[in-house]
Amino acid sequence: MSLMSILTDIFTWWNGSTIGTRVALKGGEFVGEDEFGNRYYRLPNDPKKNAAFSTERRWVVYAGYAEASAIPSGWHGWMHHTVNVPPANENYSAREWEKPHRDNRTGKADAYRPKGSALSLRQRPAATGDYQAWSPDD
Repeated sequence: MSLMSILTDIFTWWNGSTIGTRVALKGGEFVGEDEFGNRYYRLPNDPKKNAAFSTERRWVVYAGYAEASAIPSGWHGWMHHTVNVPPANENYSAREWEKPHRDNRTGKADAYRPKGSALSLRQRPAATGDYQAWSPDD
């Protein structure tokens, strides 16, 4: 491990796992991996090991940048203790009308930009002339 990667792990939280996460991984149990490569772990509630928490701790090590919207809905439910069975342990098949998960595209090159947006690459539509600006002198 190079000095640069050690410094990156210490001072950045958005590049995957940090030093603190790696320390926690030592006692954690791997639960599963989603289709995006994010890896999920848990630390069961054991009063001898984990007296500070009343429920098991659950966390994710992101495959890329730490972006919460990159977690698919099934894993999101497990992470927030909505369901107890992780998606890796259940047989779920998506319905025909369900779209595949996409992370939040805001601020990225392929983000949605409507026709009137200043960031849109398309030509803004011409004014139709049916608008008259307000003036305090009127």
